[in-house]
Amino acid sequence: MKQFTILSLLLVTFLSCKSDDALEAKISKIETSFIVERFDRAFASAKPNELSSLKSGFPFLFSKNIPDSIWIERMRDSFQLALHDATNTKFGDFKTVTTDIQRLFQHLKYYDKSFREPRVITLTNFVKYRTKIAVTDTIVLVAIDNYLGSDHEFYNNIPQYLAENMRPSQIVVDLAKAYSEKQIFQTEKKTLLDEMIFFGKQLYFKDKMIPFKTDAEKIGYTEQQLEFAIANEDMIWTHFVENEMLFDSDSSLPARFIADAPFSKFYLEIDNETPGRLGQFLGWQIVRAYMRNNKVSLKEMLQTEAAEIFNKSNYKPPK
Repeated sequence: MKQFTILSLLLVTFLSCKSDDALEAKISKIETSFIVERFDRAFASAKPNELSSLKSGFPFLFSKNIPDSIWIERMRDSFQLALHDATNTKFGDFKTVTTDIQRLFQHLKYYDKSFREPRVITLTNFVKYRTKIAVTDTIVLVAIDNYLGSDHEFYNNIPQYLAENMRPSQIVVDLAKAYSEKQIFQTEKKTLLDEMIFFGKQLYFKDKMIPFKTDAEKIGYTEQQLEFAIANEDMIWTHFVENEMLFDSDSSLPARFIADAPFSKFYLEIDNETPGRLGQFLGWQIVRAYMRNNKVSLKEMLQTEAAEIFNKSNYKPPK
């Protein structure tokens, strides 16, 4: 009987993989039409008398409250020039990232028939790493000076747990996150569980939109951090349940288990071994369980309240 069960599970896994492969082959044939506009290069090579032409082509990047003299001064700024040299060296023709963005857009078009490719514009923003990406229905802005590699000298004063994800491979991950936030609905995030499910939705959205990225890349973990989360899923869940954290509205809980941090804060000896955001990881597994056990579309799930997702997920962490 046990042998039969194992064979059944293997068969289900095999059929699921075949189905996923067929879907990806279908999505890969979806046509997209966009170009990446390199404003960073245009600004770096422009002369002061060409500023008006730049402003005409990219009016949304120039505040009317900033006089031309400031922009001209910025053209000559030593740090601005260093940023240009660094981004030019790192990205070159931007081909690899452009391919990632194309694949993201193909998936967005498959799951949302109303999606239309926006203008994609690269720029530098003096390494303001809190605002790396901006997404609207018609424009995508990517501040590529925030993706030069986790060990880049420009990031020496940025905490390592944040700099770790300032790599070119994370551009499309951050784009998928930005698009998920435009589609996720929850009335309020009052409890730790609400926060967990919100980010679980976000990560599941990445499962569908960027399946060509690893789970570690989707959540922004190293492979070792992901292995820790998987190996200790039952322990983490048990800790949350036994300490009655799930439905607690204590504002300190998201800071301990949801927000970017070097580690999660169980207030145990093991803390320094843990990755941050383990609440997000658990929320991801709950949403995955919900989607396995319920016949709902991606769009429906993104609009479903956290409590309903949890109650219908039948989530049980592996022992």
